[in-house]
Amino acid sequence: MSDLFEDEAPKGTSNAPEFTVSELSGAVKKIIEGEFGFVRVRAEVGRVSMPRSGHMYFDLKDDKAVINAVSWKGQVAKMKVRPEEGMEVIATGRMTTFPGGSRYQLIVDSVEPAGAGALMAMLEKRKKALAAEGLFDAGRKQPIPYLPEVIGVVTSPSGAVIRDILHRLRDRFPRHVLIWPVAVQGQNSAREVANAIEQFNAMPVGGVIPRPDLLIVARGGGSVEDLWGFNEEIVVRAAAASNIPLISAVGHETDTTLIDFASDMRAPTPTAAAEMAVPVRRELWVLIQEQKSRMARGLSQGLQRRKQRLSDLARVMPAKERLLDVPRQRVDQADARLGQALVLSVSKQRNRLTSASAGLRVNLLQSKVDRGRERLNASARSLDPVRLAEVTQRKRDRFDQVSARLVLAARAQEQKRRQWLERLEAMRQAMGYEETLKRGYAVIRDASGTLVTSVTDAAKMHEVQFSDGRAQIKGAASAVTAPQTPIEKSKPKSKTRKPKLPAPDQGSLF
Repeated sequence: MSDLFEDEAPKGTSNAPEFTVSELSGAVKKIIEGEFGFVRVRAEVGRVSMPRSGHMYFDLKDDKAVINAVSWKGQVAKMKVRPEEGMEVIATGRMTTFPGGSRYQLIVDSVEPAGAGALMAMLEKRKKALAAEGLFDAGRKQPIPYLPEVIGVVTSPSGAVIRDILHRLRDRFPRHVLIWPVAVQGQNSAREVANAIEQFNAMPVGGVIPRPDLLIVARGGGSVEDLWGFNEEIVVRAAAASNIPLISAVGHETDTTLIDFASDMRAPTPTAAAEMAVPVRRELWVLIQEQKSRMARGLSQGLQRRKQRLSDLARVMPAKERLLDVPRQRVDQADARLGQALVLSVSKQRNRLTSASAGLRVNLLQSKVDRGRERLNASARSLDPVRLAEVTQRKRDRFDQVSARLVLAARAQEQKRRQWLERLEAMRQAMGYEETLKRGYAVIRDASGTLVTSVTDAAKMHEVQFSDGRAQIKGAASAVTAPQTPIEKSKPKSKTRKPKLPAPDQGSLF
């Protein structure tokens, strides 16, 4: 292979072997893979892409160079921590080449954060991004039911966590428990936990399997890497979207994961989560007995107080036999006055009737009835339908005539006023100075726009207006003298009568 890199032989005769492109690329591939069969690279993760094939392509870079990296689908599934852009990692793998693109790349088997600081920096970045979306807002939190009928637990079925939860629930208040087994660490942990939360929420109410009233996501303590699955975005979003109240109990009291911020309540340990889920049955029984005793005492004391109050009121009240004495006497007096009042009222009405009947005669009443009948008949004759229709038609014809005359008068008045305005406009144009300018005259103004009308102001001439426009005077006269010869006195001009404007014709509407 050393011959490959020798200097080019002189032109003409050369014994150097000839290689195809594939042979040359294969030779380079063997050299690179032989020299760098196993490497560990500390770098910052750049662009990351993961197509549908499941392979992961990303860049490893520092301030001077960039290396393309790739992890195949099987290697990605075994990674505890997936690389993210901006994350500082230590990548382990082997160097190789890609002949189809004439480039070298690193086949990465595993990725680990470059120290706890890098991992915590990435965690803090993800926390800020999710908090900005409102997933951690206190307004999203749901109240925990006081005594749930069914409790769903998402955890590993083989660990000590589930035994601690079941033992604590059995001691405090036995409840029906549904366990959804998941992996609590590793590559599949986040996906399984999120799926368990979503499936619990998807259970129908009143189905064959009862829907939980409360969820507990639990795991024992561990390192940051072991608990990393509960920091994944998919788990946080599933916890925030849960319609069932959720208690997170991941790790020990000092461990904090992102699911703790999205859950409705955080428990320091799985055992504490069971204590938060249900009250102590013995304490409830004691509380109920105390409330029962207090209720009985309160009822007895209330009845006793009301009985004493009734006795006190009964002593100050008069006897029931004497309560009706005064009303009975009032009824007797009213009965006596009522008889006298009836007799007196009948006597008065009889006297009024006698006085009124003295002036009434049969002939007088009959004459009044006849006169009323005649007036009624006269009114009926005047309201004949045919006559009424004739009167109405005459009134309508009269109205139409008046309306037509009104329209004609309005149009004539409008025409007269238009002609009057046209005459005024013609007179204005004839008397204006613009018509004078058309006959050869000009108007001279100074710089301020004031008319120059005297010889003494000739030095101020600035602009001359003709009939077709205005022109500025470039140089003003330095001095202008008046004529020396005496000016003949002109004949007095005859007084011109000011034309009298025609007044608008007022006209009449009718």
